[in-house]
Amino acid sequence: MESTPLITSDAVTFGLLMAILAGIFITSHSDSPKWKKFYRFIPSLLLCYFIPSLLTTFGIVSEADSNLYYVASRYLLPASLVLLTLSIDLKGILNLGPKAVIMFLAGTFSIMLGGPIAILIVGTINPEIIGGTGPEEVWRGLATIAGSWIGGGANQTAMLEIYEPSTDLFGAMVTVDIIVANIWMAFLLYGAGISDRVDTWFKADSSAIDELKHKIADYQASIARVPTLVDFTKIIAVAFSLVALGHLAGDTIAPWITENAPTLSQLSLNSSFFWIIVVATTGGLILSFTKVRNLEGAGASKMGSLFLYILVMTIGMKMNIASMLDAPGYFVIGAVWIIIHVIILLLVGKLIKAPFFFVAVGSQANVGGAASAPIVASAFHSALAPVGVLLAVLGYALGTYGAWLSAEMMRIVSGF
Repeated sequence: MESTPLITSDAVTFGLLMAILAGIFITSHSDSPKWKKFYRFIPSLLLCYFIPSLLTTFGIVSEADSNLYYVASRYLLPASLVLLTLSIDLKGILNLGPKAVIMFLAGTFSIMLGGPIAILIVGTINPEIIGGTGPEEVWRGLATIAGSWIGGGANQTAMLEIYEPSTDLFGAMVTVDIIVANIWMAFLLYGAGISDRVDTWFKADSSAIDELKHKIADYQASIARVPTLVDFTKIIAVAFSLVALGHLAGDTIAPWITENAPTLSQLSLNSSFFWIIVVATTGGLILSFTKVRNLEGAGASKMGSLFLYILVMTIGMKMNIASMLDAPGYFVIGAVWIIIHVIILLLVGKLIKAPFFFVAVGSQANVGGAASAPIVASAFHSALAPVGVLLAVLGYALGTYGAWLSAEMMRIVSGF
C-alpha cells in the first residue's frame, strides 16, 4: 500500500515546482563564479527534470495522484510547439540533411532488436526473470515497452490490446518504461551540454546546425522589441487557439477512425494526442510563413520555452527511483535494453559522423515521443525543438509495426 504524499494539492505542488524553476533560472543566470562553474557541468534543464523526481522519490509529492502532467502535456506542450515553430526556418531544417532521419531509424531498429537481445542475455543469467505463463509471460509485458519506446502511449496501448499481459505485469512494465526512459533522458540532457566534445569524438560536422541556430538568433535579434500587454495577449491567443483546434481535431477525428477505419489505428491515427501534436506543429509551421511570425519579436519562443520547462518539471515527477526496488529483474531487462539502444546509436553515429544533436533527438523521438523529443532538441537550442517533434510524429507511424516485430522476436527467444 502506497503512503500518502506530504503534498496532495496540485495547486501547492505547482507552486512548489514554479519556485524551484525560478531558483534554477536565477542561479543559472547568476554572475557568481561558483554558480557558473556548477552549471558548466550540470545543465539547468537537467535540474528541472531531476529535482522533481527527488520530490516524488522521497514522498513529498505524487505524480500518480496529480493532473499536472496531463495538463502540461495536453495544453502547454502543444502551445509551446506553436510558439517555437512560429519563427522556424523550415528550409534550414530541410538543409540539415538525411542524418537526422538515419539516426532516428537507427534508434527504431535498436529498440526492436534490443528487447530480444536483452531477454537472451538476462535469461541466460537468470531464466526465472523472463518466465511466466499465459498473461504473466514477461515478453507480453515487454511488448508494451516496445510500443512506448518506438512510438508512444497510443502504440503502447495497441500492444496491450494485442498481447494482453496481466494488469499486474503491465503495471510493472509501465514503471520500468518510465524510470529507464527518464534516466536515459537525463543522460541526453547532460550530453547536450557537452555536445561539442562528443561531436569532436564523432568527427562530426555540425556546421549546418550551428548555421541554423545563428540564423534564428539573428532573426530574433532583428525583430526584438519591448513587448506590450497586447503582444502577450496575441501570443497567448495564437498558441491556445491552435491548441483548441488540435483538441477539436483529436476529439472528432480519433473516435471516427476508431469506429469507421480501425485499420488506421496501426498508424496511431486513433490517438487524440497524435492529432493535438500534429495540428499544433502544422499550424505553427503555416503561421511561420505569415506576419504572425513577427510575434517572435515580442518573445513568442521565450514563452514557448517556459511552457516546455514546466512540462519538464511535471515529467520529472513521473520518475520515482525507489520503485526500481519493486521489480528489480524487470529493470535489469530494461537497463540492458536501453544500453543496446545506446551502443547501436553511438556506433551508427560514429560511422556516419552524425552530430550528437541527431543522435540525441533520434533516440528521444523513439524512446520519449512527442512529449520529450522537443525538450531534448531545445536543450541544444530552442529553434531546434520542431526537429524533435517532426521525428517523433514519424515514430507514431512506425511504432505499432516496429513494436509488433520486436514482440514476436521476444516471444520466440523467450521459448529457448
